[in-house]
Formats: sequence, C-alpha cells, structure tokens
Amino acid sequence: MPSNARATHLTRRGLLAAGSALGLGAALAACGSETKKDGAAAPSASAKSGSWEFKDDRGLTVKAKTTPKRIVAFTGTAAALHDFGVEVVGVFGPTYVEDPKTKEKKPDVQAGDLDITKVAVIGNVWGEFKIEEYLKLNPEVLITDMWEKNDLWYVPAEQKDKILKIAPSVALWASDLSMPAVLQRHADLAASLGADVQTAQIKADKARFEAAAERVRKAAQGKKDIKVLIGSGSPDLFYVSTPARPTDTLFFKELGINLVVPTKLDQGGWFEGLSWENVDKYKADVIMLDNRTGTLQPEQLKAKPTWMALPAVKAGQVIPRVTEPVYSYAKCAPLLEDLAKALENAKKVS
Repeated sequence: MPSNARATHLTRRGLLAAGSALGLGAALAACGSETKKDGAAAPSASAKSGSWEFKDDRGLTVKAKTTPKRIVAFTGTAAALHDFGVEVVGVFGPTYVEDPKTKEKKPDVQAGDLDITKVAVIGNVWGEFKIEEYLKLNPEVLITDMWEKNDLWYVPAEQKDKILKIAPSVALWASDLSMPAVLQRHADLAASLGADVQTAQIKADKARFEAAAERVRKAAQGKKDIKVLIGSGSPDLFYVSTPARPTDTLFFKELGINLVVPTKLDQGGWFEGLSWENVDKYKADVIMLDNRTGTLQPEQLKAKPTWMALPAVKAGQVIPRVTEPVYSYAKCAPLLEDLAKALENAKKVS
C-alpha cells in the first residue's frame, strides 16, 4: 500500500461511516431491476457479447452470462481502462479536487484522462462509498486495486460484505509485482471486456514505455552513486518508502536505480515514518515526492526548515512520484521519462 496512505488510513478507520442504511433485500432487488437513467457515462461501446470470465489476482475466476458493460471501478483503475478503450459508468476513490472558493471541480491526479463530468462519483475520499448511488448504477462488475491480498482498495471494510453482494468484483495487484506485469494485467482485463488492446495508439504507447524504461536503465548505469529516496510528507511525519513492494519502485530496482532502503518498517512492510527533526536520517541526492492529493507538496514543505536543509532540496533535485500510477502505457511512459531526465541531470550532493 502506498506509504503515508496506509498510516493515515489505519488511524482513520474508526471514523469511517457505519455503512449503508439499505437492507440486503433492497440491494438484491435493485440488482435485478432494469437499467435506470442516472446521468453516468454510457457503457463501453467495445464490450463484446457472449459469456464472460476473468481470473483476477486473488485467484478468483469471475463469471457472467454476458460481458459486463456497466462497470464501476476505483478511479485510477477506471482511468487505466479508459486508456485501453473501456469506459465505466461510476467511480470511487480520489476523482476530483474542489476549489473551496469557486466550488469548481478539477480532476484529481489519479483520474488521468477520465471526463469526471460523465461518470457517477460514488466516493471521492477514503471511507466514502455511497451504496445507494452504487445500486442506482445497476453495476455488473466492480473493479479495483489490491495492495494487500484480498483487501479491495477504497472499498470500506465496514461495507464490504454488502457491496460485494451487489455485483461480482475483480481485484488486480497494485503491489508486489513489477510495473510491466501490472500493466499487462490491466491490458488483459481490458481485452476481456471487449477492448482492442492492439490498436496503433496502444502499440505506440507501449513502445514509448519500453524506450523510456531503457533510458532509465542507461541513466542508472551512468549514475550508480546517485541515491534516490522515495518519500511522502504529512504535517507530523515524513514517510520513507521501501522499494520492496510498490510496483513502480520494484521496477526502478530492476532498472538499476540506487534506491534508499529504510531500516525500520511499519508492520505491513511499507515505509518508515520519521519525525521532521529526523528527516535527514537517510542520505539522498534525489527525492521522489508523493504527488497525491492530501500529501504535502514542495510549496507547502517550505514551512519545514529541516526539509529545506536537505541537500537534495537545496540542489533542486526533488521530483514528483506518481505513487498510485494509472496503469496504462500512456500514463506510465511519461513518469519513466521524467525519472530518466532527473537521473541524467542529477549531481552528487549527499
């Protein structure tokens, strides 16, 4: 699970909503009803007819009499499916950021190229999953990420049993597998849902991704002395992530990047939390900083004197880390290109 997300979520579980007021009988009745006009995006036009099955990363084979068209997915997963040619009717997870003054809603970084005005948003923050709105969508399948075995990302534990009775679910690993393998799994899922994943555009995106990976490999070979730290800022702690589990950092290791490895990990084996007084515990020449909404960004971190004193910060060698990538070639290629450029230009400062 992403570094500070896990810490934040564990402390917030007691504050999550108790769940839907709908009874199970109402839920099952709604599942059998006719499709309603709900204002959500139209189902994918590419969905094929006939029976459907897909073996997900829990090892479960999910089956349906016809290929699902009314798909509800975690926002990042929906964004990946969109890039592979599959559209969804609803999403849950960080989808938009609302301007407190104008109330204008802008896409969250995890929404990718989704048109957030054309999908039903049934949850936008951790712990929010509006079962009543989910039922109105007449979902045929729910799709999300999985950071821990059988733990469905952004599906609240308190509501899980009710939610999973409404429609079949598919979970794909977002950890413990290297990025290329995870990308392939998303392509496989999109293909099963009727998408043509061999279009000229997708082939070009994949070629770009592979070229970017090779560029990172060459940059890493030339900068073996450059230490790269994966970090995430919160008001009280700075989290240093281990490269051993996230899909992106596993790939970075394979490509030869010299990554900082924290020594005192949390129980789940994801990160080490440092007080801001001890933020300089690990030497680093480049810092990849968590870019998700809700984490402290460089402008906000200027208020932290110990952060500003770090050699990588003083040298201007801090770059965004896409902590929860949109798993399409189109979205993962640029993040590798940015990393390669940072390595190529990096100077030894620690």
